[in-house]
Order: sequence, then C-alpha cells, then structure tokens
Amino acid sequence: MLDSKIKVAVIFGSRSVEHEVSIVTAMQVFENINREKYKVIPVYIDKSGRWFVDDKLEKIENYKNLKFTDIKAPEYFFAASTSVKSLMPKSALKFLNKISVDIYFLAIHGTFGEDGTLQGVLEMADVPYTGSGVTGSAVGMDKIIQKSVFNDAGLPVVKSVWFLKSEWEDNKIDTIKNIEKNLNYPVFVKPANLGSSVAISKAHGAKELEEAINVASQFDKRVLIEEGKENIIEINCSVLGNDELTASVCEQPLKSEGILSYEDKYMKGGKTKGMAGLSRLVPAPISEELAEKIQKMSKIAFRAVDASGVARIDFLVDPGRNDISNGVDEKSNNVWVNEINTLPGSLAFYLWEKSGLSFSELIDKLIDLGFERHKEKQKLTFSYDSNLLSKMATGNKN
Repeated sequence: MLDSKIKVAVIFGSRSVEHEVSIVTAMQVFENINREKYKVIPVYIDKSGRWFVDDKLEKIENYKNLKFTDIKAPEYFFAASTSVKSLMPKSALKFLNKISVDIYFLAIHGTFGEDGTLQGVLEMADVPYTGSGVTGSAVGMDKIIQKSVFNDAGLPVVKSVWFLKSEWEDNKIDTIKNIEKNLNYPVFVKPANLGSSVAISKAHGAKELEEAINVASQFDKRVLIEEGKENIIEINCSVLGNDELTASVCEQPLKSEGILSYEDKYMKGGKTKGMAGLSRLVPAPISEELAEKIQKMSKIAFRAVDASGVARIDFLVDPGRNDISNGVDEKSNNVWVNEINTLPGSLAFYLWEKSGLSFSELIDKLIDLGFERHKEKQKLTFSYDSNLLSKMATGNKN
C-alpha cells in the first residue's frame, strides 16, 4: 500500500550565528508536526556547509557529542570550508532530487537560510517550500533596505545612518562626525544583515560608538546606526498568510537591560524553548486602539517586503504619548517599525497559540501556504519565445 502521507523535509542549521537557534526551532517542529499527516525527513546543515539526512537528527540530545561518521549514508553539498574540500560536493539539484520530498519546511534563521540564498536554490529546483520567497527573505534580512521599503510604504521608522565597513576603516573621524551631525545619542549600532541581537550595541558617546562599530563591522560590510528612543517599550506582532493576511495578538517582550539580548531571547527558558522561553506579556498590556494600529502596520510591513508564510514584526512604542489613532501617519507617531523577521524564532508559535492556533495547526497552515504559493507561481510566465538566436545565426544584427 502506498504511503499517502505528505513528505516534508525540515531544513535547519547552516553557516549562521543563529545555528543553534535554528536547531531549537527544528526540534520544536519535530515535536509538534502531525505525524499522521506527514512523513518527516530531517535535513541538517552543519557549520561548514555540509548537508546530512538521518532520523537521529530529530533528537536534541544527539547534538552534544554528534559524530557525523555515525550517520548512515550522509549526503552533502556546498562544502564551503577548505577543511572539508576532500568531500566532493554534489549539486544542489541532484541532492534535492535524491531525497524526493513534497515540500521543504525551512527552519533556518539568519544567513544562508533566512536571507534568500536557500530560497534561490529551491526556486531553481522548482520545488515547494514554506515561508517567504527570495525577495521577501532578502529584504527582510537587510535592516538598511527594509527601512527604505517601510518608509516608502508610509510606515514610521527611527532616524538612522549607514555606511560601508571600508568607509569606516578609511576615515573613522569623519564617519563619527557624520553620525553625530545627524543623530542624537544614545544610538544603536547594528550589522546590516544579522539576527538574534548578535553584535548589536548601544552607545552613549563617541568612545562607545567607535567600539560598537568595530564589533558590528566584523559581521557585515555595512553598518547601521539608529537613533535611540528613550523610555520606550517593545511590542511585537506576527502576520500569517500569502495574499490574505491575518495578524496575531501583540506581545511585550521583557528585557533585562537596554537591549533585548541574545541571552534574553534564548537562554532563559530551558534548552528547547527558544524564543518561547523569553519573558513576555501576551497579550501585551496596551490599549485596544494601539493593538489594532500595530496589527494594521504589521500587515503593511509584511506586504511591503513581499513576505509569505509567517513573520514577526517588531515595534518601538512610546507609552507616554496619548495621541494614538488607527491611522499610520507621522502626526500620531508614537509607534515606529523596528524590523521584520521573515523566519522568526520558534516560528512565533507562542503568539499564534494565544490567537487560537495551536503549534501543530500553525505548521499545517505554513505547509498549506507553501503549496499555495508554489501553485500560484506555476501560473506565471517565465520564458519568451523569440527568433533572436536565429537572427544572430544568420548575421542579422537588426
């Protein structure tokens, strides 16, 4: 009898500073996916870029002293490190064809997974996958570009300055002068492409600013400086869908100090809780009007970057202002869009559970949306027949 279950490959790990966070998210998917509906194939990418497939990769305890020589029939490609060059890399398409699944469930955070690179491989292979496509993933990962997109969509963002690492190295004094000319202290220093609050620092003066830029520039060739907002709270909201969008309840994450750090996000709730272990208030203790405003802005941000599947949009809110309205305009600007996460930690399931959708149902929805998005893309035209080559062959240049 043929197995009628949908074959789902869960891809996680990768060459990213969020490698361990990705493993946690994948473990949560393994624990909550409906095994009666889906046959699950774990696909783990190690920190050097090798790809492995084995059932034992579903268990978190196997990662403490994992030896890949113990994995049966390992498969890999894109061996990025010279230390593994003896492993002959196979082509991406050959690998994807070999494991032969119905859909790829993406659980990779950060670079080489959330930034459009993996999505590009899957697009070339013409296979269904969950979450945002190449454009949404790339824009959602780049803090500088997404600010421009949000601004064009009429969403308020905090004042900022950005520059290249090479510009910083060539002229630190003028770079700092330009920052101080355009922004007031304190400021936040961030690599343009990185997640989980890694390498983000707060600076109250020139010395701290220089130190923070030196750190951030080790992680990206572009550095973003944002003007800090005093006495603000952070409010987050998740959005689910492709064309028709639904917003979750809002949350207020609680931080231990000025920045919501990596430790705040992932180290406080136990080894497999991930973002679900963060101290938070759900629903956020804000007015109904403010919650509705943030939900509306979240949908605008989601659509503006061309996101799909699930995303979490993070906001900065000044709770001291009372000029809250349902509109999105500068006159009532007590809310600023901070960033969008197109593949949020733990898939933001804790927000959807409070919105009436269980983690298992969220996984179902993401898989359905992945199939839907792929089906819609099949209706588009990607080629155009012309006689250009025949004209060139006959020497006709017109």
